[in-house]
Amino acid sequence: MTSFALIGAAGYVAPRHMKAIKAVGGELKVAFDPNDSVGIIDSYFPDAHFFTEFERFDRHIDKMNRRGEKIDFVSICSPNYLHDAHCRFAMRSNADAICEKPLVLNPWNIDGLQEIERHTGRSVSTILQLRLHPAIKALKEKVAANQKNEFSIDLTYITSRGRWYYASWKGDEAKSGGVATNIGIHFFDMLSYIFGPPAMNVAHLREASRAAGYLTCGRASIRWFLSVDRNDLPPAIANEKTTYRSITVDDEELEFSEGFADLHIRSYEEILAGRGFTLTDVRPSVDIVSNFRKAPIELHRGERHPLVARHIS
Repeated sequence: MTSFALIGAAGYVAPRHMKAIKAVGGELKVAFDPNDSVGIIDSYFPDAHFFTEFERFDRHIDKMNRRGEKIDFVSICSPNYLHDAHCRFAMRSNADAICEKPLVLNPWNIDGLQEIERHTGRSVSTILQLRLHPAIKALKEKVAANQKNEFSIDLTYITSRGRWYYASWKGDEAKSGGVATNIGIHFFDMLSYIFGPPAMNVAHLREASRAAGYLTCGRASIRWFLSVDRNDLPPAIANEKTTYRSITVDDEELEFSEGFADLHIRSYEEILAGRGFTLTDVRPSVDIVSNFRKAPIELHRGERHPLVARHIS
């Protein structure tokens, strides 16, 4: 049976990893989180050891290794800025890492992880579940078969967050990478995966609650807008829904609102089969968000998303 450890058991995404570990026939041996609100573990692995101090978690993993009770994978659901450190811990503990997105905040973090991969012989896989979505796979095939030189993309993603967001690590750009990284990374990965590597990267708006810009990826010209402010929701749905997501390709809506339920399970299945997404796979999206954070605001370069105008003076 494949054995797992989990770093970050109390967060939003951790239950998806527990469910996936269970679904692939794995066993969660030990978990760590500074927060002890982790009762969800009982639904999947009630016998898992649990620690609220990393040092005790580290010591437990070390004891397991010395007893010959090897951990095969360390699943990482910690805050974004800790991902690379926890990936290093996994590999130095003689385990492979499975890390949530964004894998890291900057491309030079990838360089360091690749060096440790070579040194330890272990590997890092990242969760890029949109690549496994049937609608995204179909679009990639459609684009590959199309001889068109350029596709026009509009990306809008608004997912409401309350005041807690700004008090948490997610509201701290140094820890989360900001809105573009925290909620946009999987879209940027998907777009570069389908259309090609990033080239032009223009920043039109960069605030604590929203971000927007213009991006070219291979054959795609992309204007995008991301927000965690409920006031940006379309008026028609603002009283009924807290999230709005739209991607159009040449003015045609890409429908992929369904089919998300088991994508973490599919991700784990692919990783255990040796087909996980690697550090090389994740680099283009990390380049995009890292360069966006450093880019000057240039309102007159690149086509602006329609929602940008209401937020500039």
